[in-house]
Amino acid sequence: MPGMGNSLRAAALLAFVVLSILVSLLISSVQQFGARIAPFPNATVAGDEFASLRGALIYQLNQRRKEIIPLLLPHEDENGLDEPFLDSNLDYSLWNEISHGSSRAHMDELDCDSLVDMQAVEVLGSGYTKLVVKVNLAGGQPVALKLVNEKGIDMGKCVEDFKDPKGCRELVSYKLKKEIVLLQRLEHPNVIRLRGHCAGEAGRKGGDGGRVTVILEQGTPLQMIQLLQSPWEDRFRVCLDLVRLLHFLSRSPLGSVGLLDFQPRQFVTVSGSLKLTDLDDASAEETFCRTDSDCTLEFPHRNFTLPCSARGVCEGLSEKRNIYNAYRYFFTYLLPHQAPPGLTHLVDQIMNTTGELKADINQTLEAFEHILHLYKSGLHLDNLPPSIIRDYTVMRGMGTSGNVEYRCWPSYSQQGCVLSVYSPKEAAHICNSHSQCSSFTLTGQKTWTGRLLASFRSNFSHLVPDGTSEVYVKKTKAPET
Repeated sequence: MPGMGNSLRAAALLAFVVLSILVSLLISSVQQFGARIAPFPNATVAGDEFASLRGALIYQLNQRRKEIIPLLLPHEDENGLDEPFLDSNLDYSLWNEISHGSSRAHMDELDCDSLVDMQAVEVLGSGYTKLVVKVNLAGGQPVALKLVNEKGIDMGKCVEDFKDPKGCRELVSYKLKKEIVLLQRLEHPNVIRLRGHCAGEAGRKGGDGGRVTVILEQGTPLQMIQLLQSPWEDRFRVCLDLVRLLHFLSRSPLGSVGLLDFQPRQFVTVSGSLKLTDLDDASAEETFCRTDSDCTLEFPHRNFTLPCSARGVCEGLSEKRNIYNAYRYFFTYLLPHQAPPGLTHLVDQIMNTTGELKADINQTLEAFEHILHLYKSGLHLDNLPPSIIRDYTVMRGMGTSGNVEYRCWPSYSQQGCVLSVYSPKEAAHICNSHSQCSSFTLTGQKTWTGRLLASFRSNFSHLVPDGTSEVYVKKTKAPET
């Protein structure tokens, strides 16, 4: 039974990693897995070679620290200091927050103690550096934990190179520390919420520098295949959320931030809202140049050359890279298909300007917000004749029973035809375009834009009282009460 084998292997991996990172947090039955996993080899190294390897590892640790420290400080312009120092109390406080788990006044967050008696649910993902685990806290609250992947490629290669598992765990954990800082500095509705972090073990602040756990709100991994089958309104929402995020990143507290690993797998949804969940490859560094040719954006099927500014940096490089990646990974698949007829020309304009990098992020966001305004207000439906609703008899305070459903695509219900409409007039227009449709019902349920959900059907047996519903029946069909 391969399915059972896969499940057991996944469970063993989860138990081992959580046990090794948070020894005191899991129930005693999980601890048995740890005894069966061989530790990393701890080779005996000659004195001179050991000193050389240790020095190389310390150098790498200092380099990773230098990457993080500038993120802790207020954003500097081009005349700011090149090398920030850890000589002030403020800097030490910020550094201690991520290294030793100390809390700051604004941090209403979870810590190591919050993870006592948690229950591991499933492994959500694993990569070269990190493991993501879904857990339920003692009170039943679900969160996602990011941990060092003890069996990952980064950890394995480091131990092979430096022969120091503890030092390697600390080195690999710097990606988690960097992510903690970025999540604090880049707070936004479309960035996953940092719920807290743990540096050490439950009930202890500090300890092993490599035992770092990031505690995040729980999201649902973005499923592009599922999105492709969803209504246009939901696909538009994902793209709009993405543009709002990119607009924020272009003017973030750290400056213009580029997403170097821009893939759908870096995003999740929380209550329908798109959120960036992986920030360790985000960069606020500027690209220096001498000529325009130094400012080339290369993609698989085309390249773009941007201007080199008078101060010797590539103007808008991160912003333009983000826009084009949004176009090729999201807009191309989610925006044009089944867009409302009254909005297709505006959608086409967005596709052209982003696909050719002819618009900046301000113009792109403005175009998306304009479409949203038209869609929510129904202004894209001006060409519908007012008389269209006269072909229907309306029964307010009534519902239907004995329905004969038919399916349409895309629908909010897999069992029938449920679509969003601005008004009964738009619903009547849709019903007239479906040969099977003889009636529709408005229940008062609304989508994220405030539009109504309408249920279309080919027949029903009789009407029943329902104070929240309105039934519209084609006048050729006489309803029974």
